[in-house]
Amino acid sequence: MTVHGFSLDHASRRQVLAGMAALGAGAMLPVPGAEAQGKKRRIDVHHHFFSPGWKKTQKAVADAGKGFAPPANMNWTPEQTLEDMAKGGVTQAILSLASVPNNWFGMSPADAANLAHECNEYVQQVAKDHPGKFGYYCSLAMNDVDASLKEIEYGFGPMKADGVGLCSSYGTKWPGDVAFKPIFDELNRRKAVVYFHPTTPACCGGLLPGLNNDAVLEVPFDTTRAIVSLLISGTFARCRDIKWVFAHSGGSLPSLVGRINVFMLDRKDLKDIAPNGTEAELKRLHFDTANGAWAGSMAGMLTLVPFSQVMFGSDFPYFTAAMTAGGLKKLGYGRKAMDEIDSGTALRLMPRLKSL
Repeated sequence: MTVHGFSLDHASRRQVLAGMAALGAGAMLPVPGAEAQGKKRRIDVHHHFFSPGWKKTQKAVADAGKGFAPPANMNWTPEQTLEDMAKGGVTQAILSLASVPNNWFGMSPADAANLAHECNEYVQQVAKDHPGKFGYYCSLAMNDVDASLKEIEYGFGPMKADGVGLCSSYGTKWPGDVAFKPIFDELNRRKAVVYFHPTTPACCGGLLPGLNNDAVLEVPFDTTRAIVSLLISGTFARCRDIKWVFAHSGGSLPSLVGRINVFMLDRKDLKDIAPNGTEAELKRLHFDTANGAWAGSMAGMLTLVPFSQVMFGSDFPYFTAAMTAGGLKKLGYGRKAMDEIDSGTALRLMPRLKSL
Protein backbone atom coordinates (compact mmCIF):
# COMPACT_ATOMS: atom_id res chain seq x y z
CA MET A 1 0.00 0.00 0.00
CA THR A 2 1.23 3.51 -0.76
CA VAL A 3 0.58 7.09 0.26
CA HIS A 4 1.72 9.44 -2.48
CA GLY A 5 4.08 6.77 -3.71
CA PHE A 6 5.52 5.72 -0.35
CA SER A 7 5.15 2.11 0.84
CA LEU A 8 3.43 1.66 4.19
CA ASP A 9 2.73 -2.07 4.32
CA HIS A 10 5.88 -3.08 6.20
CA ALA A 11 5.57 -0.28 8.75
CA SER A 12 1.90 -0.98 9.31
CA ARG A 13 2.47 -4.70 9.98
CA ARG A 14 5.34 -3.94 12.33
CA GLN A 15 3.28 -1.40 14.31
CA VAL A 16 0.30 -3.71 14.62
CA LEU A 17 2.41 -6.66 15.76
CA ALA A 18 4.24 -4.49 18.26
CA GLY A 19 0.94 -3.23 19.64
CA MET A 20 -0.45 -6.72 20.06
CA ALA A 21 2.71 -7.99 21.73
CA ALA A 22 2.61 -5.15 24.24
CA LEU A 23 -0.81 -6.11 25.56
CA GLY A 24 0.18 -9.11 27.62
CA ALA A 25 -1.98 -12.10 28.31
CA GLY A 26 -4.14 -10.38 30.91
CA ALA A 27 -5.48 -7.83 28.43
CA MET A 28 -6.76 -10.62 26.21
CA LEU A 29 -9.15 -12.05 28.81
CA PRO A 30 -12.89 -11.87 28.04
CA VAL A 31 -14.69 -8.89 29.54
CA PRO A 32 -18.37 -8.17 30.17
CA GLY A 33 -20.28 -5.57 28.18
CA ALA A 34 -21.01 -5.11 24.50
CA GLU A 35 -18.82 -8.01 23.39
CA ALA A 36 -20.66 -10.43 25.65
CA GLN A 37 -23.97 -9.45 24.06
CA GLY A 38 -22.95 -10.44 20.55
CA LYS A 39 -20.49 -9.48 17.88
CA LYS A 40 -18.52 -6.44 18.88
CA ARG A 41 -19.15 -3.34 16.79
CA ARG A 42 -16.32 -1.22 15.41
CA ILE A 43 -17.23 1.75 13.23
CA ASP A 44 -14.50 3.31 11.09
CA VAL A 45 -15.52 6.95 10.60
CA HIS A 46 -12.50 7.87 8.46
CA HIS A 47 -12.55 5.57 5.45
CA HIS A 48 -12.18 6.86 1.90
CA PHE A 49 -13.76 6.01 -1.43
CA PHE A 50 -13.05 7.17 -4.98
CA SER A 51 -15.86 7.34 -7.51
CA PRO A 52 -15.38 6.74 -11.25
CA GLY A 53 -15.78 10.48 -11.84
CA TRP A 54 -13.14 11.27 -9.24
CA LYS A 55 -10.66 8.79 -10.74
CA LYS A 56 -11.27 10.09 -14.26
CA THR A 57 -10.76 13.68 -13.16
CA GLN A 58 -7.62 12.95 -11.15
CA LYS A 59 -6.10 10.98 -14.03
CA ALA A 60 -6.85 13.77 -16.51
CA VAL A 61 -5.21 16.34 -14.22
CA ALA A 62 -2.17 14.10 -13.78
CA ASP A 63 -1.93 13.42 -17.52
CA ALA A 64 -1.91 17.18 -18.10
CA GLY A 65 1.06 17.51 -15.77
CA LYS A 66 -0.90 19.52 -13.20
CA GLY A 67 -1.06 16.99 -10.41
CA PHE A 68 -0.51 13.45 -9.23
CA ALA A 69 -2.80 10.42 -9.35
CA PRO A 70 -1.85 8.32 -6.29
CA PRO A 71 -2.08 4.58 -6.97
CA ALA A 72 -4.01 4.17 -3.71
CA ASN A 73 -6.74 6.39 -5.14
CA MET A 74 -6.77 5.01 -8.66
CA ASN A 75 -6.71 1.34 -7.61
CA TRP A 76 -9.30 1.60 -4.84
CA THR A 77 -12.30 -0.73 -4.98
CA PRO A 78 -15.10 -1.55 -2.53
CA GLU A 79 -13.63 -5.06 -2.31
CA GLN A 80 -10.34 -3.62 -1.01
CA THR A 81 -12.27 -1.71 1.60
CA LEU A 82 -14.24 -4.76 2.77
CA GLU A 83 -11.03 -6.78 3.04
CA ASP A 84 -9.34 -4.11 5.15
CA MET A 85 -12.39 -3.80 7.38
CA ALA A 86 -12.33 -7.54 8.04
CA LYS A 87 -8.63 -7.51 8.90
CA GLY A 88 -9.06 -4.59 11.30
CA GLY A 89 -12.20 -5.85 13.01
CA VAL A 90 -14.33 -3.07 11.48
CA THR A 91 -18.02 -3.92 11.20
CA GLN A 92 -19.12 -0.68 9.52
CA ALA A 93 -17.33 2.17 7.76
CA ILE A 94 -18.45 5.73 7.07
CA LEU A 95 -17.27 6.49 3.55
CA SER A 96 -15.95 9.94 2.67
CA LEU A 97 -13.71 11.73 0.21
CA ALA A 98 -10.04 12.19 0.98
CA SER A 99 -8.17 15.49 0.55
CA VAL A 100 -9.48 17.29 -2.52
CA PRO A 101 -6.42 18.49 -4.48
CA ASN A 102 -6.19 22.12 -5.64
CA ASN A 103 -9.70 23.05 -4.52
CA TRP A 104 -11.56 20.45 -6.60
CA PHE A 105 -8.76 19.98 -9.15
CA GLY A 106 -8.93 23.62 -10.20
CA MET A 107 -12.40 23.08 -11.68
CA SER A 108 -15.03 25.75 -12.17
CA PRO A 109 -17.56 25.94 -9.32
CA ALA A 110 -20.22 24.33 -11.53
CA ASP A 111 -17.96 21.41 -12.50
CA ALA A 112 -16.90 20.91 -8.88
CA ALA A 113 -20.55 20.78 -7.81
CA ASN A 114 -21.25 18.20 -10.50
CA LEU A 115 -18.34 16.03 -9.38
CA ALA A 116 -19.43 16.25 -5.74
CA HIS A 117 -22.90 15.09 -6.75
CA GLU A 118 -21.48 12.21 -8.77
CA CYS A 119 -19.48 11.12 -5.72
CA ASN A 120 -22.64 11.28 -3.60
CA GLU A 121 -24.62 9.17 -6.04
CA TYR A 122 -21.82 6.63 -6.28
CA VAL A 123 -21.31 6.17 -2.54
CA GLN A 124 -25.02 5.45 -2.11
CA GLN A 125 -24.75 2.66 -4.66
CA VAL A 126 -21.76 1.16 -2.88
CA ALA A 127 -23.79 1.10 0.34
CA LYS A 128 -26.77 -0.48 -1.43
CA ASP A 129 -24.53 -3.15 -2.92
CA HIS A 130 -23.22 -4.10 0.54
CA PRO A 131 -26.16 -3.85 2.97
CA GLY A 132 -25.28 -3.03 6.55
CA LYS A 133 -21.61 -2.29 5.90
CA PHE A 134 -21.49 1.40 5.02
CA GLY A 135 -22.67 4.80 6.13
CA TYR A 136 -21.53 7.90 4.28
CA TYR A 137 -21.09 11.65 4.37
CA CYS A 138 -22.58 13.95 1.76
CA SER A 139 -19.72 15.72 -0.05
CA LEU A 140 -20.07 19.46 -0.69
CA ALA A 141 -18.04 21.40 -3.24
CA MET A 142 -18.40 24.58 -1.12
CA ASN A 143 -17.07 26.99 -3.78
CA ASP A 144 -20.62 27.37 -5.13
CA VAL A 145 -22.82 28.26 -2.16
CA ASP A 146 -26.15 27.83 -3.95
CA ALA A 147 -25.09 24.44 -5.33
CA SER A 148 -23.90 23.40 -1.86
CA LEU A 149 -27.24 24.36 -0.30
CA LYS A 150 -28.99 22.31 -2.98
CA GLU A 151 -26.68 19.36 -2.28
CA ILE A 152 -27.42 19.63 1.46
CA GLU A 153 -31.11 19.29 0.65
CA TYR A 154 -30.30 16.22 -1.43
CA GLY A 155 -27.95 14.81 1.22
CA PHE A 156 -30.47 14.96 4.04
CA GLY A 157 -33.35 14.06 1.76
CA PRO A 158 -33.05 11.25 -0.82
CA MET A 159 -29.45 10.45 0.07
CA LYS A 160 -30.10 9.97 3.81
CA ALA A 161 -26.49 10.87 4.60
CA ASP A 162 -25.03 10.51 8.09
CA GLY A 163 -23.49 13.98 7.90
CA VAL A 164 -21.53 16.13 5.49
CA GLY A 165 -17.86 15.80 4.55
CA LEU A 166 -15.78 18.93 4.05
CA CYS A 167 -12.14 19.90 3.54
CA SER A 168 -10.13 21.96 5.99
CA SER A 169 -9.64 24.67 3.35
CA TYR A 170 -10.72 25.62 -0.16
CA GLY A 171 -8.14 27.55 -2.15
CA THR A 172 -7.45 30.63 -0.05
CA LYS A 173 -10.52 30.25 2.17
CA TRP A 174 -10.88 28.39 5.48
CA PRO A 175 -14.31 27.30 6.73
CA GLY A 176 -14.93 30.34 8.91
CA ASP A 177 -14.86 32.58 5.83
CA VAL A 178 -17.98 34.74 5.58
CA ALA A 179 -18.68 33.25 2.13
CA PHE A 180 -19.55 29.93 3.77
CA LYS A 181 -21.88 31.39 6.41
CA PRO A 182 -25.14 30.37 4.63
CA ILE A 183 -23.89 26.78 4.36
CA PHE A 184 -23.06 26.42 8.05
CA ASP A 185 -26.27 28.16 9.07
CA GLU A 186 -28.24 25.58 7.08
CA LEU A 187 -26.21 22.71 8.55
CA ASN A 188 -26.86 24.12 12.00
CA ARG A 189 -30.59 24.25 11.27
CA ARG A 190 -30.41 20.57 10.38
CA LYS A 191 -28.33 19.71 13.48
CA ALA A 192 -25.85 18.02 11.16
CA VAL A 193 -22.67 16.09 11.80
CA VAL A 194 -19.95 18.02 9.96
CA TYR A 195 -16.78 16.07 9.31
CA PHE A 196 -13.56 17.79 8.19
CA HIS A 197 -10.78 16.07 6.29
CA PRO A 198 -7.59 18.12 6.10
CA THR A 199 -5.80 19.02 2.90
CA THR A 200 -2.67 20.88 1.86
CA PRO A 201 -3.74 24.52 1.62
CA ALA A 202 -2.93 26.67 -1.40
CA CYS A 203 -0.44 28.70 0.64
CA CYS A 204 1.85 25.94 1.74
CA GLY A 205 2.51 23.11 -0.72
CA GLY A 206 6.23 22.36 -0.92
CA LEU A 207 6.94 24.98 1.71
CA LEU A 208 9.70 23.06 3.48
CA PRO A 209 12.67 22.16 1.22
CA GLY A 210 13.58 18.49 1.36
CA LEU A 211 10.19 17.35 2.67
CA ASN A 212 8.76 15.38 -0.22
CA ASN A 213 5.30 14.76 1.27
CA ASP A 214 3.23 17.75 2.37
CA ALA A 215 0.92 15.46 4.33
CA VAL A 216 3.57 15.09 7.05
CA LEU A 217 3.06 18.64 8.33
CA GLU A 218 0.46 20.55 6.33
CA VAL A 219 -2.35 18.06 6.90
CA PRO A 220 -2.24 18.26 10.72
CA PHE A 221 -1.53 22.00 10.60
CA ASP A 222 -4.49 22.69 8.32
CA THR A 223 -6.81 20.86 10.70
CA THR A 224 -5.83 23.42 13.31
CA ARG A 225 -6.21 26.32 10.86
CA ALA A 226 -9.74 25.14 10.07
CA ILE A 227 -10.65 24.88 13.76
CA VAL A 228 -9.23 28.32 14.60
CA SER A 229 -11.02 29.78 11.55
CA LEU A 230 -14.33 28.46 12.83
CA LEU A 231 -13.51 29.77 16.31
CA ILE A 232 -12.48 33.34 15.46
CA SER A 233 -15.26 33.80 12.92
CA GLY A 234 -17.80 33.00 15.61
CA THR A 235 -19.08 29.99 13.66
CA PHE A 236 -18.67 27.64 16.63
CA ALA A 237 -20.53 30.09 18.86
CA ARG A 238 -23.29 30.72 16.31
CA CYS A 239 -23.84 27.13 15.18
CA ARG A 240 -24.48 25.41 18.50
CA ASP A 241 -26.38 22.49 17.00
CA ILE A 242 -23.68 21.26 14.59
CA LYS A 243 -21.71 18.23 15.75
CA TRP A 244 -18.14 19.02 14.69
CA VAL A 245 -15.73 16.18 13.85
CA PHE A 246 -12.03 16.55 13.00
CA ALA A 247 -9.53 13.95 11.83
CA HIS A 248 -6.19 12.59 13.02
CA SER A 249 -6.65 13.08 16.77
CA GLY A 250 -6.97 16.80 16.22
CA GLY A 251 -3.76 17.26 14.23
CA SER A 252 -1.60 19.89 15.88
CA LEU A 253 -4.47 21.40 17.87
CA PRO A 254 -4.03 19.67 21.26
CA SER A 255 -0.53 21.02 21.77
CA LEU A 256 -1.65 24.55 20.85
CA VAL A 257 -4.80 24.90 22.96
CA GLY A 258 -3.09 26.86 25.73
CA ARG A 259 -1.31 29.10 23.25
CA ILE A 260 -4.52 29.78 21.33
CA ASN A 261 -6.34 30.55 24.57
CA VAL A 262 -3.83 33.07 25.88
CA PHE A 263 -3.58 34.93 22.57
CA MET A 264 -7.37 35.25 22.43
CA LEU A 265 -7.71 36.87 25.85
CA ASP A 266 -7.28 40.43 24.58
CA ARG A 267 -9.84 40.14 21.78
CA LYS A 268 -12.66 42.66 22.18
CA ASP A 269 -15.10 40.18 20.63
CA LEU A 270 -14.09 37.26 22.86
CA LYS A 271 -17.49 37.03 24.56
CA ASP A 272 -19.15 36.88 21.16
CA ILE A 273 -16.94 34.21 19.61
CA ALA A 274 -16.35 32.17 22.77
CA PRO A 275 -18.92 33.01 25.47
CA ASN A 276 -17.37 30.56 27.93
CA GLY A 277 -13.77 30.94 26.77
CA THR A 278 -11.88 29.48 23.85
CA GLU A 279 -10.99 26.25 25.60
CA ALA A 280 -14.66 25.58 26.30
CA GLU A 281 -15.42 25.90 22.57
CA LEU A 282 -12.64 23.50 21.67
CA LYS A 283 -13.81 20.99 24.26
CA ARG A 284 -17.09 20.63 22.35
CA LEU A 285 -15.38 19.06 19.33
CA HIS A 286 -15.16 15.39 18.31
CA PHE A 287 -12.13 13.65 16.83
CA ASP A 288 -11.14 10.43 15.11
CA THR A 289 -7.99 8.37 15.60
CA ALA A 290 -6.92 7.93 11.94
CA ASN A 291 -3.12 7.99 11.84
CA GLY A 292 -3.38 9.45 15.31
CA ALA A 293 -3.40 6.34 17.50
CA TRP A 294 0.03 7.24 18.84
CA ALA A 295 0.85 7.85 22.49
CA GLY A 296 1.61 11.56 22.10
CA SER A 297 -1.32 12.29 19.80
CA MET A 298 -3.84 10.46 21.95
CA ALA A 299 -2.51 11.89 25.21
CA GLY A 300 -2.78 15.43 23.88
CA MET A 301 -6.27 14.92 22.51
CA LEU A 302 -7.48 13.33 25.75
CA THR A 303 -6.45 16.40 27.75
CA LEU A 304 -9.03 18.25 25.66
CA VAL A 305 -11.94 15.80 25.31
CA PRO A 306 -13.08 12.54 26.96
CA PHE A 307 -13.28 9.17 25.22
CA SER A 308 -16.97 9.87 24.60
CA GLN A 309 -15.89 12.40 21.95
CA VAL A 310 -13.40 10.11 20.19
CA MET A 311 -14.09 7.72 17.30
CA PHE A 312 -12.16 4.98 15.54
CA GLY A 313 -10.70 5.99 12.17
CA SER A 314 -8.31 4.27 9.77
CA ASP A 315 -7.64 6.64 6.82
CA PHE A 316 -7.90 3.70 4.40
CA PRO A 317 -6.54 3.23 1.71
CA TYR A 318 -3.54 5.26 2.91
CA PHE A 319 -3.37 3.41 6.22
CA THR A 320 -5.08 0.26 7.45
CA ALA A 321 -7.71 -0.32 10.09
CA ALA A 322 -5.39 -2.92 11.63
CA MET A 323 -2.76 -0.21 12.10
CA THR A 324 -5.16 1.93 14.14
CA ALA A 325 -6.46 -1.09 16.06
CA GLY A 326 -2.93 -2.16 16.89
CA GLY A 327 -1.95 1.33 18.01
CA LEU A 328 -4.93 1.58 20.33
CA LYS A 329 -4.25 -1.87 21.79
CA LYS A 330 -0.68 -0.88 22.51
CA LEU A 331 -1.94 2.07 24.54
CA GLY A 332 -3.89 -0.33 26.75
CA TYR A 333 -7.17 1.52 27.18
CA GLY A 334 -9.84 -0.27 29.17
CA ARG A 335 -12.97 -1.86 27.76
CA LYS A 336 -15.22 1.08 28.61
CA ALA A 337 -12.93 3.53 26.80
CA MET A 338 -12.58 1.24 23.79
CA ASP A 339 -16.35 0.75 23.56
CA GLU A 340 -16.66 4.52 23.21
CA ILE A 341 -13.93 4.75 20.57
CA ASP A 342 -15.08 1.69 18.64
CA SER A 343 -18.77 2.54 18.37
CA GLY A 344 -20.33 4.41 21.30
CA THR A 345 -19.47 7.92 20.17
CA ALA A 346 -20.30 7.25 16.52
CA LEU A 347 -23.69 5.75 17.35
CA ARG A 348 -24.64 8.77 19.43
CA LEU A 349 -23.68 11.17 16.64
CA MET A 350 -25.08 9.07 13.80
CA PRO A 351 -27.93 6.94 15.19
CA ARG A 352 -28.98 5.76 11.71
CA LEU A 353 -26.05 3.34 11.89
CA LYS A 354 -27.89 1.33 14.54
CA SER A 355 -30.45 0.20 11.99
CA LEU A 356 -28.03 -0.70 9.18
